Amino acid sequence: MKQGHITILRLTSAVTAGFTFAIVPQAAQAAGVLAGTLIENTASATYSSGTASGSVSSNTVTVKVDELLDVAVAGLTTTPVTAGSTSVVLEYSITNTGNGGEAFNVTVDPAVAGNGFDAVVQTIAYDSNGNGTYDAGVDTVITNGGATSSLAADASLKVFVIVTLPAGATDGQSSQVRLTADAVTGTGTPGTVFTGQGEGGGDAVVGASGASDNATDQMIASLATVALAKSASIVDPFGGSQPVPGAVITYTLVATVSGTGQAEGLHVTDIIPAGTTYQVSSLKLDGASLTDAADADAGVAGASGIDVDLGTVAGGTTKTVKFDVKIN
Repeated sequence: MKQGHITILRLTSAVTAGFTFAIVPQAAQAAGVLAGTLIENTASATYSSGTASGSVSSNTVTVKVDELLDVAVAGLTTTPVTAGSTSVVLEYSITNTGNGGEAFNVTVDPAVAGNGFDAVVQTIAYDSNGNGTYDAGVDTVITNGGATSSLAADASLKVFVIVTLPAGATDGQSSQVRLTADAVTGTGTPGTVFTGQGEGGGDAVVGASGASDNATDQMIASLATVALAKSASIVDPFGGSQPVPGAVITYTLVATVSGTGQAEGLHVTDIIPAGTTYQVSSLKLDGASLTDAADADAGVAGASGIDVDLGTVAGGTTKTVKFDVKIN
């Protein structure tokens, strides 16, 4: 049984000979009268008989307002969240639309019909500091199916679901993740009664929502693929293009990044073929010369091979690496 504050509303009815009633109205609340409120009503009558007059009062009738179990869930992601190699945060709100304090069990389901992929759920947390932003290590983490803190009537709580892409997801695929909130006291057909389990010691009654609601947020995979093509051109000592000893081979490596996402930590490497010698200071990236040493620029080159660190490269980008070797 939930314990809560009890408010007493006294409604006094005046009964005259013409049976006219005057009732003092209670200001409406968005969630209705709070659960546990005591509504007390006493009637009175005045009369005359001969030369005498008098008045009497009825007994007081007290009604305790039951708790109405209702909830509304909304997905707060207005446009699909793009997901790449790192985790993303989906946001939802849970609003207690009932008239009493209630906690809600939160269930997250990434396997929604029609998904291109099913996201991997890493963490579920609610906004315990109320700043509207997910703070790892600060916001309260709950297990899938676990309960939120108790929400007052009309109060809302933001819930964060942290997800990653599964292996095998491809660029442009979309997916939905469903969050469901169920009243801890119970769910069911509207009108279902949980005797004695309402706030303030009254009953709890399932409202129009069934004490359960759900919503989805959408995400879309934003990934990249890399293609690498290699070609060679030859200049021999005689001004021709024959691969004879002393000829210089220029290798061209073209890395093409495709997709809506980005390739991260992209390196282009190559070894110096046996029977050849790397030509010092011949390494270039997109036409710009790179030093051979491991220094501030992107390239490293030597007798064993070359390594060009391209870093993070967006889809739709092409990078070209060139270097020279001489046939021994």
